[in-house]
Amino acid sequence: MQRITNLLAVKDGKVLLLQKPRRGWYVAPGGKMELGESIYESAVREFQEETNLTPNDVHLKGAYTMIIKNNETVVDEWMLYTFVANDVEGTPFVETREGILGWHSIDSIKELPMAEGDRTNLLFAALNKGMQYGTFEYTEDFELISERIQNSLEQN
Repeated sequence: MQRITNLLAVKDGKVLLLQKPRRGWYVAPGGKMELGESIYESAVREFQEETNLTPNDVHLKGAYTMIIKNNETVVDEWMLYTFVANDVEGTPFVETREGILGWHSIDSIKELPMAEGDRTNLLFAALNKGMQYGTFEYTEDFELISERIQNSLEQN
């Protein structure tokens, strides 16, 4: 099972998103974990590689199971760990082989083209306290079949 991390930077009511060249969909910067990495280390490394920025105040906001199906047959499954940073330092890239980087209003997450599971987890990461857990099932063309979401808020 593949493990993926992403990190959403939130600053001044905006989020930093990467528009991927293949579909034109928007994502939070991230990618595959390397052997021996913690999910935190992976999220920070991937974010830095794709943005040229250092994230500050980084914390985990969600853990998700992503399932790709062909009819009832599971053809792929991976885990996604979503982090949020409440500030960044440095000068960002504008465009790389990974896509075009830009700041967008938090509300734009509701309308920008992206996988529906990403829309769910990025809105939660940007707007809510606590953690979110979920399972997203997709077709091989990334059409959402179903989602099951659980939220928790620490009471300390």
